[in-house]
Amino acid sequence: MSEVSTSPNAAPGLSERLRRAAQNGRLTATLILLPPALILFTLFVMLPLGESGVYAFYDWNGYGAPEDFVGFRNFEQMFGHSVFSVAAGNTVKIVIVSLLVQLPLALLLALLIYKKTPTNAAFRLIFFVPYIMAEVAAGLIWSFVFDGNYGVTASIANSLGIDRFFVLADRELAFYAVMVVIVWKYFGFHMMIYIAALQGVPDDQVEAAQIEGASRRQIVRHVQIPHIRPAIAVSVFFSIIGALQVFDVIIPLTNGGPSNQTHTIVTYLYEFGLTRLRIGFGSAVGVVLFIVAVLVAVFYQRIFMRRANP
Repeated sequence: MSEVSTSPNAAPGLSERLRRAAQNGRLTATLILLPPALILFTLFVMLPLGESGVYAFYDWNGYGAPEDFVGFRNFEQMFGHSVFSVAAGNTVKIVIVSLLVQLPLALLLALLIYKKTPTNAAFRLIFFVPYIMAEVAAGLIWSFVFDGNYGVTASIANSLGIDRFFVLADRELAFYAVMVVIVWKYFGFHMMIYIAALQGVPDDQVEAAQIEGASRRQIVRHVQIPHIRPAIAVSVFFSIIGALQVFDVIIPLTNGGPSNQTHTIVTYLYEFGLTRLRIGFGSAVGVVLFIVAVLVAVFYQRIFMRRANP
C-alpha cells in the first residue's frame, strides 16, 4: 500500500493553498476584486462577442430584432469581396513592416539611449511622444504633411521646382504613406520596452565581455540580446496584435482611400459594416478578425513565448 508523500518538496493540496491564501490576505483580495472585474468583462467583452457571433448569420441593419436569417451568406460575400482581399493583404503588410522595420528601429534606438543620462532621457521623451499622441491627431497631422497643396510635400515640391504631388491620392503611394505613419507612431512604445529590459542586463557581464576584447556588436549579440529575449517576444506579440487592430490612424489619414486601397480589416469592417448599416455583415467581419487574433495569440504563446522563457 503506497503512502502519501510528506516530503517538503511535495506540492501542497487545495485546502493547504486556500489556508495559506487566507492567511496572507490573497483570498480576501481575490474575493473582493475578482467579481467586479468578471462582471465588467462579461458585460463589455463576452456578451458583445457572443451577440456578434449571432448577428453574423443575419441580414440586419441594427434596428429592431434581427429576423432575416441568411446563414453563411455574409461570410461568403466577405471572402468574395475584392476590397476585403485588399484589406487583408494590407493588414499582413502592416504586420511584416512592423516586424522588419518598426521593431529593429526601436531596438537600435534603445541600444543607443538606454543608459541613464539626462541627454538620453530627453531623446527617450522625443521618441516616445508620437506614441502618447492621440491616433486621430497623428493622422490629421500627417494628412497635412502629405497635402500636395499646402503641406510639407508641397513646400518640398516648390523648393525643388517640380510639379506638386499628392501622396495620399495616389493608389500606389498612399499605403506606403500609411505605413510610414504607423512606424513613426508606435516604434516608441517598443523602444521603451527594450530600454527597460536593457537596463536590467547585469553590468558585470558587459564589463567582462569588454575586458575579454569583445566588440560592441559582439556584446549586443551575445550578451544583451539573450538577456532581453523575453522582452523582444512580448514586443513582437504586441506588434502583431496591434497591426491586426489598426484603425484610428487610417481614418483621418485616408479613410480607406483612394479607391479603397488603404483599408485594413478593421477599417473595412467600419466602412462596409457600420457606416452602411450592415451590422450583420460587419459582425461577420468582426468574427473572422476575432478568430484570427485568438489563433495568433494561442499559437504565439505556445510556440514563441515558451522558447523565449525557457
